[in-house]
Amino acid sequence: MNLFTRKMKMLLAIVLEEDKDKVVKNLLKTGAMDFVRLSDFDKDTVGRLSQNSDLSDRAEIVDLRMRTEALMREAEIKKPDMNESELDSSADIDMAKIRRFLDQMSIALQKTRDRQKTLNQNILTFSEMEKYLEDEKSDYVSVRFGKVSASFSADFSKRVRSYSSAAFQDGDSFILVSFKRDQARVDELLGKFGWIESEDGSRQARARKKAVNLIKEENGRLKEDMLALQKEAREKICEKKDTLEKIWKRLRLAELSLSVQSFFSHTRNTTLFSGWVPSDEYDKTVEAIMLATGGKCIIEEKSDEEIDRSEIPVSISSPKFLRPFERMVNNYGTPEYGSINPTPFTAVSYFLMFTLMFADLGQGFVLLLAALAGLYIYKKNPDKKDGLISRNLCQLLLYLAPASMIGGLLFGSCFGYSLLPPIWFNYHAVVNGHAEGGLVSSVYDILGITIKFGICIIFTGLVLNWINLFRKKRYFELIFDKYGLVGGALYALGIYYAFGFVANGYRMYETPSFFMPLLLFLLLVVVIKEPVHYVIKRRAGVKESISSLIMNTVMESLIQCLEIFSGFLANTLSFMRVAGLGIAHVSLMTAFEDIASMTGNTFFYILIMILGNALVIVLEGLSAGINSLRLNYYEFFTKYFTGRGFAYNPIGLDGRKEAN
Repeated sequence: MNLFTRKMKMLLAIVLEEDKDKVVKNLLKTGAMDFVRLSDFDKDTVGRLSQNSDLSDRAEIVDLRMRTEALMREAEIKKPDMNESELDSSADIDMAKIRRFLDQMSIALQKTRDRQKTLNQNILTFSEMEKYLEDEKSDYVSVRFGKVSASFSADFSKRVRSYSSAAFQDGDSFILVSFKRDQARVDELLGKFGWIESEDGSRQARARKKAVNLIKEENGRLKEDMLALQKEAREKICEKKDTLEKIWKRLRLAELSLSVQSFFSHTRNTTLFSGWVPSDEYDKTVEAIMLATGGKCIIEEKSDEEIDRSEIPVSISSPKFLRPFERMVNNYGTPEYGSINPTPFTAVSYFLMFTLMFADLGQGFVLLLAALAGLYIYKKNPDKKDGLISRNLCQLLLYLAPASMIGGLLFGSCFGYSLLPPIWFNYHAVVNGHAEGGLVSSVYDILGITIKFGICIIFTGLVLNWINLFRKKRYFELIFDKYGLVGGALYALGIYYAFGFVANGYRMYETPSFFMPLLLFLLLVVVIKEPVHYVIKRRAGVKESISSLIMNTVMESLIQCLEIFSGFLANTLSFMRVAGLGIAHVSLMTAFEDIASMTGNTFFYILIMILGNALVIVLEGLSAGINSLRLNYYEFFTKYFTGRGFAYNPIGLDGRKEAN
């Protein structure tokens, strides 16, 4: 695992036109180059070069691939893995032949799809009827009982279907169910069939009751027919599985090849291209180009120091077991190139936050069982769609469940009871006022612990920010920014005063001799920020009036002081939610135990405690997870993680980048 983003190198290459195809194949095999257009660096030179002229078929290839994938998805056929042997054996594809094959497949499936469409419409109609009948919404659907002329009775049920209605034969009569919105059309049809409404009220009432079951049964039959048609369509497609997989591979390879070539520029006899490659894969990529060209090529290397960091793609290398936390980082943004990899720090902070918020050995064990069960189900059914508990959540719970169990051991909590001797302190005893001495004996002590924890997290973020700024050589921000050295020093000074104030019984106390001079010095640094910036801009040739300088100095100083003092205070106090959720957890479990004890019945006592634990696991587990994420995003990430980078996206057989 790299503590920082992976170091990148720019590769520029010139190869002979005759070697172009072999170079493309070898680049796809290595799959390490994130291509860039030469025009992004030297528009004048590239303007004299020609671009690839063989890309006209790309749109058609993408269309054919998507059609192939649609058929494969319908038959639940997985996309085949790509390997290097396919590249070596690839040949030109006959798109006309592939299109004819796909057209023939569509024609063969058309009758089945037409029947599916009709069935689907009927299912929607009957489902709506079923809902209205069950809810007894007579304003929307009507149930009638009567007879038709004998000559029309044979096809009466079939004819009314086309009017979004249903007719069920009951002896020599019919039960007719229709929507009132279609009443006029249905009445016109009934007139043609010689409908005679029954005047027997009891038979009409029985028909209404019977209609619900009849509609349900018919809806069930329609759904069975739909499943049978889906199976029939899948079987027809699966008969051509091998051909479809072969076609998909050929199309995908052609698409990837054209994606690579879209970045190529040409002279009469040569091809030029460039791209970013991780330093640890650079030699392998160069070797692949040399092998394809037999050494007849020119390769130039540019280091990351020669190009603006904002133009360099970012690749983060984290161990596989940290993937759930890497997803959290990616959801927030992409780190800037050359900055610290946030993933390991996110994993540690999130783990500790969840430990303190949801500390219970037994409930953590239930979360672990749920995670293992979910992963087993998804592994057994790889095509299963993510439910409420998704694959990612199951993987995350594999970490959060042990965190909860460790918290339970620290505080002696198991299924809401103080069943274990605590390693640290008895959370239940402290919250319920039964603690007997010790370092942690009141709720205020718990709040103090979480405040100190928050201070550690915030300072960690500040230190990471200082490292990032130093590596990016942004020394001005390192010194003067609110999250720079001056901001961190003011925050440390504020913490020192706050702890002294609390230790003095919340009364004013005499500060040390160094306190005021240091505070005034730091405030002076804040004030001179704009004048220093003014000098830097003047040296860069940017002119600014003295009046503007004075106004900026006053306003920026006031705003930065407010941001430092109010912002850091709010960030620190925000960590009290860690204690709040832990206290709420104990309070809820105590409340459930009190309610269960009031029943005076063992069975109901056990039932209430089981339901209480289940409710707490779901609601508090969700709340602890969300609040841990919030604290990471808004109190931790904002100190050092800008999210302004853009991800490294190489084109290769492993599919790390989809063709555009």
